Amino acid sequence: MPERFKRGAAILPSILTTGNLFFGFWAIVRTIHKDYAGAADWIILAVLLDIFDGRIARMTGTASEFGGELDSLADAISFGVAPAVLVYCWGMQLLPRAGWLVAFFFVVGGVMRLARFNVQRHAVDGRYFVGLPIPAAAGQVTAIVLFTPEPVTQRPAAMLVGAGVLLLAVLMVSALRYPSFKKVDLRSRRRSVVVLGIAAVFLLVAWRPTWALPAMATAYALSGPFAYLLTAVRRHSGRAAPPSTAASVGT
Repeated sequence: MPERFKRGAAILPSILTTGNLFFGFWAIVRTIHKDYAGAADWIILAVLLDIFDGRIARMTGTASEFGGELDSLADAISFGVAPAVLVYCWGMQLLPRAGWLVAFFFVVGGVMRLARFNVQRHAVDGRYFVGLPIPAAAGQVTAIVLFTPEPVTQRPAAMLVGAGVLLLAVLMVSALRYPSFKKVDLRSRRRSVVVLGIAAVFLLVAWRPTWALPAMATAYALSGPFAYLLTAVRRHSGRAAPPSTAASVGT
């Protein structure tokens, strides 16, 4: 790789990360101006930049400790503070004290999730994330806001929003495993299936974004608990199998 190109490639992920940070900051500004749908759009754009900056760094061989720390700090703002401010102003102002506490717990859960990821990034299976990734949690919040951009005006609905935000905070700090999709190999024999799947997702989002985004975000958030329960059922079935097998052999 030419030296000049390598220097340019090295700075590109940091530029994308800075863009991610700007979008998160601008989402907070739009929330202050009560443009909740606009704030959600900016957070989703920040998620897209966050997806690309790490992949570009790995593809160009320019990943660094500095880039990793910068990415985590940007994520804390864009996917921790920004969605927490958004969901409080949009859906929990009818719960004055409990509302901002729940929003704060979301930020705490996200920051703890980032800290744990930084410590364990070289010690865990790259195919999975431990705990719900903070961009996914932010995406869940923004997808719901985009689905119903009008602010919540009923206290029961505000309590339901608060319960959902608390659940996301718990999922972020949990030990549940979520697929990372980092090991998807487009050079394998199944690359055509993978490419078709990705294309179908983009078409679905383009066709019905207000329905597709909440559905996909919810499905991913619930995939961790579902996989855990499925594994627990299989283990229980495996432990129960030997006695029945022995009995059948004895007869």
